[in-house]
Amino acid sequence: MIKKVVGASLIGTTVEWYDFFLYGSAAALVFNKLFFPTADPLTGTLLAFTTYAIGFLARPLGGLVFGHYGDRLGRKKLLVLSLLLMGGATMLMGVLPTYASVGVLAPLLLTFLRLVQGFALGGEWGGAVLIVSEHGDPKRRGFWASWPQAGVPCGNLLATGVLAVLAAVQSDADFLAWGWRIPFLLSGVLVVIGLWIRLSVSESPIFLAAQEKRAQEPVQEKAPALELLKHNWREVLIAMGARFAENVSYYVITAFILVYVVTGLGLSKSVGLNAVLIASAVHLVTIPVWGHLSDRFGRKPIYLLGTAGMAVWIFVFFALLDTRDPVLITLATTVGLVLHGAMYGPQAAFFSELFGTRVRYSGASVGYQLASIAAGALAPLIATALLQAYGSSAPIAVYVVITCVITFVSVLLARETRGADLEERDRVGV
Repeated sequence: MIKKVVGASLIGTTVEWYDFFLYGSAAALVFNKLFFPTADPLTGTLLAFTTYAIGFLARPLGGLVFGHYGDRLGRKKLLVLSLLLMGGATMLMGVLPTYASVGVLAPLLLTFLRLVQGFALGGEWGGAVLIVSEHGDPKRRGFWASWPQAGVPCGNLLATGVLAVLAAVQSDADFLAWGWRIPFLLSGVLVVIGLWIRLSVSESPIFLAAQEKRAQEPVQEKAPALELLKHNWREVLIAMGARFAENVSYYVITAFILVYVVTGLGLSKSVGLNAVLIASAVHLVTIPVWGHLSDRFGRKPIYLLGTAGMAVWIFVFFALLDTRDPVLITLATTVGLVLHGAMYGPQAAFFSELFGTRVRYSGASVGYQLASIAAGALAPLIATALLQAYGSSAPIAVYVVITCVITFVSVLLARETRGADLEERDRVGV
């Protein structure tokens, strides 16, 4: 059963992140020209990344809404709904008119659909990692729960791969005219596959046990979000702090790299796309490895190792990019994502173990998604603005290091959660 649940979560998260990352790549490559045409390429890119960031603003709201109903109605139902919302919004992006056709209405419609994407993704992550965490063996929870995390590089791999193939077989004019729409329309096929698999899994047994216990209690409990703010605000802050370096470094390495390579270094977009493509394949393999190591050595040591490594590597990353050598650019991206995996691999189990079942969906989702606003949402914007203002990568590297300090301190202050018995937490009322 655990393998079936892991497979369903992995495929579902792959589809959702494919949709979400596809927008980020398109914002760096074509949306600046099609929806925000300006004389200055970096200004158009900044506007495109602004709508990209808006999707992150909707994620905490999605986390709250999906978390509330996920803690009340179950993980499975909300996971199905999030997949439908995300897939529908992405498909509609593929048929949107551009600025040349309908003027300002085009970016407004694009922004609305990006909000729907963010809302759906806000509910996806918590449900996907929790349904695995609550099915699996506590001794191997880090390994099993890391597989839905692998859906992130899997989705990015798929999105970048489709764009890279189209960029290779089409002229720039054709890609700009209609080729960019194909990956968005392809989302419809992926959603059908994801739904078919996701509907086949059972609800979390730990959730069902907690629901049965709730039904026998004479006093009506508070809403999960209210319980969370009253009893678990420290855990929410720890989860938010732990997200900063992981989230910022990921979007600098995978999204901003396309801007830096094309606009900053004057190279072909295929250089950046291929680097992210190869690095995402390695990232996909290493995330479960880091999850397994967190079962053996603890969540905190592995997380801290990734954070410290990223603070050092980000300077090497930009130095290798500046060589303009495609091989070294690929190496820089790959090592960066391997270090990112040391934070992201243990994260699912770590966040799940911070909260009790009654508020686990809400707690994990809110902590994860609130940090996304200040971290991942702004990362490409801040990096692009720093590049425009200083014409150098050094301030961008310093920015990433600052987020690493925030994450290092947050994880250091957290308790070690490896091997926590989730049902025992519920019995003692923690």
